[in-house]
Amino acid sequence: MPTEKKQANMLKEIISNRKLIWDLSKNDFKTRFAGSYLGIIWAFVQPIVTVLVYWFVFEKGMHASGINLRSGITAPFVLWLIAGLVPWFFFQEVLSGGTNALMEYSYLVKKVVFQIDILPIIKLISALFVHLFFIVFTIVLYACYGYYPDLYTLQMLYYTFAMMILLLGLIYATSAIVVFFKDLGQIINIILQIGVWMTPIMWNIDGMELNPILITILKLNPMYYIVAGYRDSLINKAGFWEQPGMTIYYWILTIVLFIIGTKIFKKLKPHFADVL
Repeated sequence: MPTEKKQANMLKEIISNRKLIWDLSKNDFKTRFAGSYLGIIWAFVQPIVTVLVYWFVFEKGMHASGINLRSGITAPFVLWLIAGLVPWFFFQEVLSGGTNALMEYSYLVKKVVFQIDILPIIKLISALFVHLFFIVFTIVLYACYGYYPDLYTLQMLYYTFAMMILLLGLIYATSAIVVFFKDLGQIINIILQIGVWMTPIMWNIDGMELNPILITILKLNPMYYIVAGYRDSLINKAGFWEQPGMTIYYWILTIVLFIIGTKIFKKLKPHFADVL
């Protein structure tokens, strides 16, 4: 079956099962914290604590009081930091959870009538609940510092959507491969540990004297486009259309990864039940 037809069928399956996806996503979000006293509050506590730790270490410990951005604006470090960490938390959560989606829901994979194509999407939607909360939290925090929301702030929804498409392509591939190669989960954890520094989240790539070739290589990371986009939306007040080269590159790479990811998933799909 041609790749275009396979992807069209997958899209139809997703649309026809949208209510099931929504219900399972809500259930997945709730069951992650079932049995704990604070319940879903833990979904928000851990990221906030992480932000506070990084803020204390860099701003108080290393005196990183301000960031000179490429627009010439200097913003408080905590604002610059959280604009990078919020999309990264979402990326990290979806990639980790989505990779293990088939193994976590192995009892559904073994059901002949169940459309397992929706399982990676369930993990994505489940993580989206927390991400949307942190977008609102970030906007409120910025307002407390005098950075009030405007039309540029709405771009965060565009960058969130762009990240979701990228993640879907990645987790369709990783969730399928990890069924046969269990070590992939550990490899992804290592990549995520390195990725938070290479994106970069904690340091300003435009404010350091680095080799131009190295800067170009670092900017090839698609998450650089997303993180820079969040900061453009909140601080620099720059539109994504002002970076046409990066935008075109990002979407070409994302579409290619999505096609490859869905193709791998469809090819390995007939063997999931046997292995699990």
